[in-house]
Amino acid sequence: MIEQSLNAMPYDRARISRSRLLFATTVGNAMEFFDFTVFGYFALVIGKAFFSPLSSQGQLMSSVAAFGVGFLMRPIGGVLIGIYADRAGRRAAMTLTLTLMAIGVCMAGLVPTYEQIGIAAPIIMVLARLIQGFSAGGEVGPATTVLLEQAPSGSQAWYTSWQLASQGIGIGVGALFAATLTWLLPADALQAWGWRIPFLCGVAILPVGIMLRRQLGDLEAAAGSGVPVAEHTSLTQLMSVHGRNVAGGILLLMGGTVTAYMVLFFIPTYAIRDLKLGESASYACAVASGLVMAILAPMTGRIADKYGRMLPILLARLVLICSVYPAYAWLTGSPSIARLFTVLVGLTLLFTIQGAPSITLIPELFPKAVRATATGSIYSLGVAIFGGLTQLAALWLIRVTGNQMSPAIAMTFCVALSTLSLLIIRRPAEAA
Repeated sequence: MIEQSLNAMPYDRARISRSRLLFATTVGNAMEFFDFTVFGYFALVIGKAFFSPLSSQGQLMSSVAAFGVGFLMRPIGGVLIGIYADRAGRRAAMTLTLTLMAIGVCMAGLVPTYEQIGIAAPIIMVLARLIQGFSAGGEVGPATTVLLEQAPSGSQAWYTSWQLASQGIGIGVGALFAATLTWLLPADALQAWGWRIPFLCGVAILPVGIMLRRQLGDLEAAAGSGVPVAEHTSLTQLMSVHGRNVAGGILLLMGGTVTAYMVLFFIPTYAIRDLKLGESASYACAVASGLVMAILAPMTGRIADKYGRMLPILLARLVLICSVYPAYAWLTGSPSIARLFTVLVGLTLLFTIQGAPSITLIPELFPKAVRATATGSIYSLGVAIFGGLTQLAALWLIRVTGNQMSPAIAMTFCVALSTLSLLIIRRPAEAA
């Protein structure tokens, strides 16, 4: 066990080893989420560049669909890389995911537009998104499990909460790029080449993350976790023994995922396109949301360590269910940057309070031998089904119903249904 090995070390050495593991895992995960999600913030620009023959509505729908198609590969990446992590070790799997992400981001940042190479442009972009999706799907299982497994006793939620905090960092930096570029560059320059800058910056930074993760090999070996933890792991085995918790975990993840992609991606895009609030200001509000997630997640982790996982999840979900529709109505009734900021930050705060203990609870439901596979499968399936389709479904609902409030109604229903997962899962104390 990592904890036993680290506890056998002198105090300073154990603290340094844990700090290095935490830093390398968090930095790499933040890079992953920056590279994967920055596409969402430039959906309007990318739609014009790669789907120019379509109407403005068709361009946005196609761009959002291209964003969502990356989620189709997440379950495959979550399962295959999760199995690889359970057999070959967490460090090897996390290094692989960053390498694959570098390939996908490089393709997305360099692919010519539709006007330059025709139909090949959106095809290459979709292929790049599929590679990114495979990588992102495989990232969560190993990254979350290594944080959980190397945490000292009584601090597991705090350590794993950095997985969510790193998502906030990556998303916030992506939104910061979007806000800065839309403020500095004229529209034609942003359309022509400006949107490529964050992708290429991501490619340039990723080798740093790969180098950091390669250093995990020595730390894992010192901690006794550098060897495979399972000789045979299969999805069939996982479902036959732990099917109830897998189903409950996916249902639990549904509410948080729908909330995250509505709040962090759909609402800023909706504010720009339909509420006419301005690109830079809307993205700046999204930056604030990412910062809230990054700062609050570890604080909530501490609370979950002290009071348990279930209580903060349940309380935040109940408040979220009661708040989504009024917040959305308040924003659309009289749109302003102040109201957009309040809604985004407020909903992000509630999402984070329930998100940090949730991301700890899921891997805790499974034994070490299948933990990376289970966590990666649950996360990637949940996000693929409920995350990749969220923005597309929201646009479709508005178009079909003609009701601007329909996304808020659907989001409230999803969060309420998702909360029933707390009745389904077998808590760690109940597990055999």
